[in-house]
Amino acid sequence: MPHRARPKLSGRAPLHVTLKLAKGLPSLRASATHAVLRDVLRAGAERLGFRLVHYGALGDHVHLVCEAVDERALARGLKGLAVRIARALNRLWNRAGAVFADRYHARELRAPRDVRNVLAYVFGNARRHGVVVSELLDPCTSAAAFNGWKDAPAPRNASTWLARARTWLLTVGWRRHGLLSIRELPRGTPLARGHS
Repeated sequence: MPHRARPKLSGRAPLHVTLKLAKGLPSLRASATHAVLRDVLRAGAERLGFRLVHYGALGDHVHLVCEAVDERALARGLKGLAVRIARALNRLWNRAGAVFADRYHARELRAPRDVRNVLAYVFGNARRHGVVVSELLDPCTSAAAFNGWKDAPAPRNASTWLARARTWLLTVGWRRHGLLSIRELPRGTPLARGHS
């Protein structure tokens, strides 16, 4: 991302954030790697005005749905999260060096339909990219802890997994356009190993 000044945030809208890995690193969806990523996200889910509410991991990037009271809280929260992720993954991979390719990309979600679309996108993105997901809900996302499904099992440990949403748009507003259905998540086709 270009190093322009970040726009001011309202603090009343959730955000869709993308963090991309540097080239040549193992997939974030590999079992051991994803376990480390999930633990780090859980540990850094809420601090200093930043809340990580949902996530979805692909091979070379991770999507986050989060809230921040302002742009400073977002920057601090994401910097802390990125440092924790980099340290943990470098330790796992027995390497040193940069883990993330670039600055994060963030977009404020200002309308209920935008929030609903992003939730469906984050939970179904692996399938959209052709990754075969045999489980009902993608295990490399927080979909199992999401309480907005109309046709999925009750959430597992929803209150203790990541941070609890506080903005109207992420708690109530998006529901005006209907609960999410597993049937609306894309059905992908298999890709060659290493392309997830």
